[in-house]
Amino acid sequence: MTRIYILRHGNTFDKGDVVTRVGGRTDLPLSVSGLEQAEMLSEHFAELGVVFDEAFCSPLQRTRQTAQIALKTQEEEVNLKVLPFLVEIDYGPDENKPEEEVRARIGEAALQAWEEEGVPPSGWHIDPPAVIGRWQEFFAAAPKKYPGKTLLVVTSNGIARFALKALADGGAGADLKLKTAAYGVFEVSEDGQVSKQSWNVRA
Repeated sequence: MTRIYILRHGNTFDKGDVVTRVGGRTDLPLSVSGLEQAEMLSEHFAELGVVFDEAFCSPLQRTRQTAQIALKTQEEEVNLKVLPFLVEIDYGPDENKPEEEVRARIGEAALQAWEEEGVPPSGWHIDPPAVIGRWQEFFAAAPKKYPGKTLLVVTSNGIARFALKALADGGAGADLKLKTAAYGVFEVSEDGQVSKQSWNVRA
């Protein structure tokens, strides 16, 4: 059995900041509160006795920072690899725009379809079937490449949601949105069967 922790990076904005829709073209570092969240995750995993054997992140610094800090309490050094498919989506005309402007442009119905069903609004650059396929490939390869191992995968909200959509039930009944610095745990059996153990867990 291979266990996979899928973690969303920590905050990139602090209280009082203008929150914008940050996608793959905006490479922000973690904010002060985001760094604190990563530290809490590090302690959280240590307290639970979680031992990671391999770790993966996107090319964006906010995911790399989160992974590096979350791993620092591990007794053994964990190899951290970059997987390009984990990079956040491109929000097109809404990239790095304040949330109220995004909502005004796309409308409530389109935003709801994205949050609840993973249907991207017009202008956003994301191919859901392709991302779902990459998650399915990752899950399928995991028990062969990392049998009996525990993996940490750090990505962003726009990509993490499609890990649920990659399940046999398409994530039915689950809230697709993964909160900042929250994670879900998946188990993959030797024959490639994927089961969700938890979702939206915070330290």
